[in-house]
Amino acid sequence: MQRYIPNEIEPKWQQVWQDTEIYKATDFDKRPKYIMLTEFPYPSGSGLHIGHMREFTYGDIIARHKRMHGYNVLFPMGYDAFGLPTENYAIKNKVTPQSATDTNVATFQKQFESLGFSFDWSRSFRTSDPSYYKWTQWLFLQFFNKGLAYQEEIAINWCPHCKTGLSNEEVVNGRHERCDTIVEKKLLKQWLLKITDYADRLIEGLKDVDYPSRIADQQINWIGRSKGAEIIWQVTDKNGKESGKTITTFTTRKDTVPGVTFIVIAPEAEQLDELTTADQKDKVHSYVHETQSLTDVERQENKQKTGVATGMYAKNPFNDELVPIYAANYVLADYGTGVVMGMPGHDERDREFAIKHNLPVIFTTEVPEEYNDVTLTKVYTGEGKQVNSGEPYDGLSNKEAGQQIFDKLVKENKASEKTTYRLRDWIFSRQHYWGEPIPIIHCEKDGAVAVPDDQLPVELPKVENYEPTDNGESPLSAVSEWVNVTCPKCGGKAKRETDTMPNWAGSSWYYLRYYDAHNDKEFAARDKLDYWREVDMYLGGMEHTTLHLLYSRFWHQFFYDQGLVPTPEPYHARRGQGIILAADGSKMSKTKGNVVNPSDVIDSGYGADALRLAIIFLAPYDQTTPWSPEGVAGTHRFLQRLWTMALEVKQAKTDGPESIELKRAINKLVKKVGDDLDRMNFNTSVASLMECVNELYKIKAKDNYAASNWLESIESILQVLSPLAPHISEELWHRMGHETSIHECQWPEYDESYLSLDTVKIIIQVNGKLRSQIEVAKDSSEETVVAAAKADTKIASYLEGKTLQRTIFVKDKLVNFVVSQ
Repeated sequence: MQRYIPNEIEPKWQQVWQDTEIYKATDFDKRPKYIMLTEFPYPSGSGLHIGHMREFTYGDIIARHKRMHGYNVLFPMGYDAFGLPTENYAIKNKVTPQSATDTNVATFQKQFESLGFSFDWSRSFRTSDPSYYKWTQWLFLQFFNKGLAYQEEIAINWCPHCKTGLSNEEVVNGRHERCDTIVEKKLLKQWLLKITDYADRLIEGLKDVDYPSRIADQQINWIGRSKGAEIIWQVTDKNGKESGKTITTFTTRKDTVPGVTFIVIAPEAEQLDELTTADQKDKVHSYVHETQSLTDVERQENKQKTGVATGMYAKNPFNDELVPIYAANYVLADYGTGVVMGMPGHDERDREFAIKHNLPVIFTTEVPEEYNDVTLTKVYTGEGKQVNSGEPYDGLSNKEAGQQIFDKLVKENKASEKTTYRLRDWIFSRQHYWGEPIPIIHCEKDGAVAVPDDQLPVELPKVENYEPTDNGESPLSAVSEWVNVTCPKCGGKAKRETDTMPNWAGSSWYYLRYYDAHNDKEFAARDKLDYWREVDMYLGGMEHTTLHLLYSRFWHQFFYDQGLVPTPEPYHARRGQGIILAADGSKMSKTKGNVVNPSDVIDSGYGADALRLAIIFLAPYDQTTPWSPEGVAGTHRFLQRLWTMALEVKQAKTDGPESIELKRAINKLVKKVGDDLDRMNFNTSVASLMECVNELYKIKAKDNYAASNWLESIESILQVLSPLAPHISEELWHRMGHETSIHECQWPEYDESYLSLDTVKIIIQVNGKLRSQIEVAKDSSEETVVAAAKADTKIASYLEGKTLQRTIFVKDKLVNFVVSQ
């Protein structure tokens, strides 16, 4: 009997699938359409890693499963080639970004093919292809023509390592999310996109899509919509003499206005200088200078609660009390009005500031006794009776009192309703070479002029020196023959814009190009957009929720408003896969030498199918989990057992009566795996397949393949297995005598009459405490029960972020997960 040698059978079928194009989607097909999209990769390193493979394997399984249910599936793949990842790789390896992209794409392509993914390669592209970025530039000009793309000199996030500006979304805990360098502030003229015009739409649109709460909530929290009140304060000297100037604060706690004991203004606020007395100017200017060296995160933390009095005061519009004005760096000019009310009775940062500067603490809500020690930083933020506010407010609920206080101020023209947002306009300029040139020409007479459509694309010139500069200008600024042009409006002398777009530009609309990848007349034909419509399932990294996902939703909503696309949202459903850590639980890193290269695993003899099964068997798809090197050996053994059984069945005389046990095992498998794949419970589908094969070996021990339905049973297993392990399924399917591909088969049907098996309820505990229960077939194996328990949504929340120390299993009764506290 021939041995199972994956490295012999897998390349053969990969070539057959490529030659026959069986995974090619069809435009305007009569079947229902289904778009399975995974985030396309940056071809910026030495190749795909195991984390990439997790995402693409899940997507491939869904795509294959949907095809078997009669869908016209579009499962495309391309390369997100522009931007910092590729440019940094090129600089490090002393090659051009163009050649780096060519080399890395070739490596990625070879790996993709070796993993057996069912991509429709006929629609592939790179975002760095001129034929693609011509339309990225054209779409940018639609924003420009509608006034949503504009240029302004602003203080931006600047990465001194990458020497480029960054959007707020690219800064995490004060560091560049790519290179982990501490970000600085730099004043530069930048292009911005008015994403803030779509802030409400981006929130409201989430009601019409299928996003898990943790993804939707991340977007909502990042947009940071707050409804409250703007309060106007008269600026005075220390004696109450009004200066004629006012300042405006924003608050969501209207009830605390009577308890304000100071005002804080951002050091970079334009009005600070006019709010500073002559004798305080030196101190204030010195403090402003100190602030410039701090990141936004350092400022907001401001652990020492530093600040300096400006010498001026503000008159409380509610009670005419005078409160001092301070400059303090925990307030940022571009958040809210850049001025905040200091209410130390009910805000922790304000309390710490008040203690530091010996300022009074006033409570406007009746607080429990332990809060009355004003030297403590503990503050009360709950509901209660209003106090220290006078009649008729004291004694009311603080919510009711706050509304009445606000109504009083509105009548006196001292307040108004206001909605603010944390979201800021998207900083779109990058001072780098490897990106889409921004298609704008600057003319002394006509200002910023759009490059005419018939002159697109504005191609990136080839240069000798593409490394970023130290002066904040793009390397393109030195290419005089490219920069100096004539104005398309007046014909006078003009210069091209030399900043390029961020790598997020090409990825903000790439899914639409898959609908019509080779169209040179428009970004996509309308009839194809109307056929394919929104993406049905989009799988990607959780780290892109407030970057790519937010940006692409913004672009798509704008396109919808312009009548360019048929749907208001780009993605019907979004899911985020968890990260695969190193075997010891640490983050995979090249510097640590613990990155798992899938090609190494395949070449070792285990093959792509065993690797695919090992990855999906690790844990539920959305959980972060350590890699298990032993897992591939285990799934390889499972495939070997199936291989052996299938070939034995093929040679055996299966002419006895039908086996009811076989019928039950197979029908249960078909239903269970089908349900699991519909719910994205990939790990339990593998467990069910393993359990079924084990059960078949027990049946074989009793009848030695005598039953007449053995061949039918093996073929059903292969069909169920085929989305997960496509190569071995195809090979054995043909060895069973079939001429057509197993991947063109329909999903097998199951008979309900064979599913009436005895079941038991399993109690699931975490550290001995009852947390949930599940129902499984009686006598289920530990492997099956544990996998099902981990997939339970209640249990998953208790296990997330914890280390599983051991698992206690009592057959047909309970599972107890012992985890770190």
